[in-house]
Amino acid sequence: MTTAAARSTDRNTDQATAKAPRPSGMTALLAVFQRELAAYFATPLAYVFIIIFLVLAGVATFQLGSFWERGQADLNSFFQFHPWLYLFLVPAISMRLWAEERRGGTIELLMTLPVPIWSAVAGKFAAAWAFTGIALLLTLPLWVTVSNLGEPDHGAIAAGYVGSFLMAGGFLAIGSMLSAATKSQVIALVLSTVVCFVLLMIGFGPFTSQLDGILPLPLVETIARFSFISRFDSISKGVIDLSDLVYFGALITCALVANAIIIDLRKAS
Repeated sequence: MTTAAARSTDRNTDQATAKAPRPSGMTALLAVFQRELAAYFATPLAYVFIIIFLVLAGVATFQLGSFWERGQADLNSFFQFHPWLYLFLVPAISMRLWAEERRGGTIELLMTLPVPIWSAVAGKFAAAWAFTGIALLLTLPLWVTVSNLGEPDHGAIAAGYVGSFLMAGGFLAIGSMLSAATKSQVIALVLSTVVCFVLLMIGFGPFTSQLDGILPLPLVETIARFSFISRFDSISKGVIDLSDLVYFGALITCALVANAIIIDLRKAS
């Protein structure tokens, strides 16, 4: 009787578990997003990153960009250094997204939860992107400063911020994908930096000018279209072209899909 009662209880428990509503993909995505974003500010690392980003952005704008010497009320000197700032700072954010989970063994726990893989991938990426966006928003006093000094093209500045945010998303998506492929945050950092460096250099003027003498000009121009720099430059000048938006959207989507595939393969193995 006791055994039969226990079996009946187990069956009832299993049935109740099976009937328990699973959280929707968007609900799971939001939960992962909130967890990851809170994790950034739970340690001093987030504040250190923001301070370093703001200091380097200020130095690049006013010192390296010769803001005062140029005598122009714009933020061109601010935006022209963003690709290089992101090259060294954004991979430091993305390297921990999945490598830390794999190293600590918590990725197995995450995969056993009723959370779709795409929700986990998108949630982690969105949290990292939001964190980077917060750091970018903290540079808005530069916009206010320029407005007080003259009459800048506010449309071009707004477009520059949009382009910078999209470019940061591209860096993060690539970094997240590579972080999923290794347990080492250092390796993820190095790989992300190298890949993003290549995507910068293929559109960098001095580099493309060297390719002109080696490859046909149409091929060089085609290669340059896949560069962060060439896409960001046009947006930062106030020209938001649909092709540039499609480029960043497709890059982020493809990198996140590859990220999900890597996690799924790791889960299966």
